[in-house]
Amino acid sequence: MIKIIKQTPWKDPRGGEIERVIVDNGIIAMEVLSLGGIIRHLWVPDRNGERQNIVLGCDSAQAYLDQDAHLGAVAGRFANRIKGGELSYQGQEFQLDVNNQDNCLHGGSKGFNQKQWQLAELAELEDGVRLTLTSPDGDMGFPGNCEVQLDYRLDGNSLLVEITASTDKPCPVNLTQHSYFNLDGSETITQHLLQTDCTQYLRTDEQGIPVAIEPVTATLNFNQKSELAERLIDKSVEATRGLDHCYLMENESDNLVRFGRIASPKSGVMMTLFTNQPGVQVYTANFLAGTKGENGQVFNQYHGICLEPQLCPDAPNQPDLLGKSWLEVGEQYHHLSRYQFETIEE
Repeated sequence: MIKIIKQTPWKDPRGGEIERVIVDNGIIAMEVLSLGGIIRHLWVPDRNGERQNIVLGCDSAQAYLDQDAHLGAVAGRFANRIKGGELSYQGQEFQLDVNNQDNCLHGGSKGFNQKQWQLAELAELEDGVRLTLTSPDGDMGFPGNCEVQLDYRLDGNSLLVEITASTDKPCPVNLTQHSYFNLDGSETITQHLLQTDCTQYLRTDEQGIPVAIEPVTATLNFNQKSELAERLIDKSVEATRGLDHCYLMENESDNLVRFGRIASPKSGVMMTLFTNQPGVQVYTANFLAGTKGENGQVFNQYHGICLEPQLCPDAPNQPDLLGKSWLEVGEQYHHLSRYQFETIEE
């Protein structure tokens, strides 16, 4: 029996209110905000059957607006980087908001993480919540009015994230859920184990723009589950101060494919990710230090790990990369990911 419970709204310092709702199926539970489509809490059972929150979050709407880490939010209109914030399509040039070095990152400085989404009537879904957003033509420089629907659903021991979108002008659309996972409440995820089925990744330049598809290097090879600690201090990831790499799924269909899993030997919590996206950006919170979190906590570098299913960075400017980045009029963008939770023994 799934319970969907409205919480007391937060005041939005920009005006209006931020809606909050808890969804609980008796196994796992989550708190969702209308601000940014944020997952503020995600409670799952540890090896002792005790539920604990495994995502990083904030205490207030203002705290979420003050940080640029995209804590728990949906990143868009185009997740990851677009080189120079520049787009060119069918003879038209578009200049996007530039907010990360010379590039447009996660849709710009006022991307979907900053938007007030509409929380649909709670009866809309039996097993979760639906949020919608209209991004107007020219928003952060992107062409076309973009209509987005976001569903968070609980299915047994899994969280399902499904996002659809359409536009009235050709436009690149690439959306991802940007939660920072910490499976045991420690101040670092360096003791977490990572395993991924991917054998290729995108090598990038110093600004995170792809330059080549290559086999995973020794440091980036997680085909066997490995502790993160030693990998994060390897010289080969010194430029990014840790993992911030797009692994390629080689997925040519719309079906869910297993990416891999993270696990905490301390809590016993294990999360397996399945997605229909062609890539997954793995980011170990390399620049999170100093960000203010819940209950007055100040986050550290490596305080969480993001697994971001998405299209390839800069894909609108590099058509040879996997996936279709430009959404045409009459087409529908479709993102589906499953986060499955289990436990491991000590």
